[in-house]
Amino acid sequence: MEDLIQTNYALDTFYFLVMGVLVMFMAPGFAMLEAGMVRAKNTSEILTKNVALFAIACIMYMICGYYIMYPGAGEGAWLPILGLGIGEEHTAEAVLASGGDTYYSARSDYFFQVVFVATAMSIVSGAVAERMKLWAFLAFAVVMTGFIYPVQGFWKWGGGALDALGFVDFAGSGVVHMCGATAALAGVLLLGPRSGKYGADGRVNALPGANMPLATLGMFILWFGWFGFNGGSELKVSNVDEANAVAQVFVNTNIAACGGLVAALILARLLFGKADLTMALNGALAGLVSITASPLTGSIYASVLVGAVGGVIVVFSITMLDKLKIDDPVGAISVHGTAGIWGLLAAAFTDPEGSLGAQVIGIMVIFAWTFITSLIVWYALKKAMGIRISEEEEYTGADLAETGIEAYPEFVQA
Repeated sequence: MEDLIQTNYALDTFYFLVMGVLVMFMAPGFAMLEAGMVRAKNTSEILTKNVALFAIACIMYMICGYYIMYPGAGEGAWLPILGLGIGEEHTAEAVLASGGDTYYSARSDYFFQVVFVATAMSIVSGAVAERMKLWAFLAFAVVMTGFIYPVQGFWKWGGGALDALGFVDFAGSGVVHMCGATAALAGVLLLGPRSGKYGADGRVNALPGANMPLATLGMFILWFGWFGFNGGSELKVSNVDEANAVAQVFVNTNIAACGGLVAALILARLLFGKADLTMALNGALAGLVSITASPLTGSIYASVLVGAVGGVIVVFSITMLDKLKIDDPVGAISVHGTAGIWGLLAAAFTDPEGSLGAQVIGIMVIFAWTFITSLIVWYALKKAMGIRISEEEEYTGADLAETGIEAYPEFVQA
């Protein structure tokens, strides 16, 4: 029996770490997607944001974020226990004494959770692209990854009040994606749109990205990494039932992305008369976000429908935000926020434990907490150091203004 417990512990820890590596691979996915969707003159700056935010997220989650989110106490509470560090590793004696209830390394849990934090912050990066100051963004990343994200994460995944309420969010449609999109929305509202994006007559001017092959590669990398995002959230793989569950999650995750892409592509053709690649890319991602709240309990047929609805919603959401003059260069608020809300609502019907009332309360709580705290931080940064580059710097590009390095120096920039 002891040998079996140790073998299962090693297997589940290895599985958890590999799933974490897949989620980490989403970081270059976000970087490539965003780099392809912005104009050439802003590429180096957005790449700098993506590499720096990952490092900041890991450090802040190590210092305080992980302990806030997973204090090991305070079940059903609204106020998390504030503290530092990531706790002690499990000893062999403790693992054996648990009788198999402790089935993966504490360090593997930190690693898996920290790459989720970085994902939430990556969402913010794309939405504020092309006009935000680099150091203001990085300062916000410190607070977002060390405090704002962990508190609402505790309410669900740390055993807090939303978990006690029955709120369902298997892998983070709300905790990760809607949270990141809400923080982005607060920043975008204070930041304002890019110069030339909206005409005085209400016309929306296209500011096309510089590299669609790169954006497409980024989408596929994110799709690939999502198998770790959702699959790893099962937490265990060392018996028949758990192995089957992980396989079900993989299948449902994949088919939801397919449904989202196809639905968005068809709708774009009907609305705009063209097969819009950017809508197809965002449709696939919207499908992935939508299924993330409940990728295990629904059937494969329900999953493709959930993803397809997400793909339809994201097209309408992107166009609606443009009409409201809320400028999001990559569609991050719509993909991760609007589709995230849909995924949480859908979980009330695809998960036997889901409750529409609990889902609505969870959506409102996560949105209110993240939006208010983010708005306060963004406003404080605006007053203290400014959050927007100058009009001249925006014209010449954030690359020269913030990094001094042009991503494509041999080409004429648009």
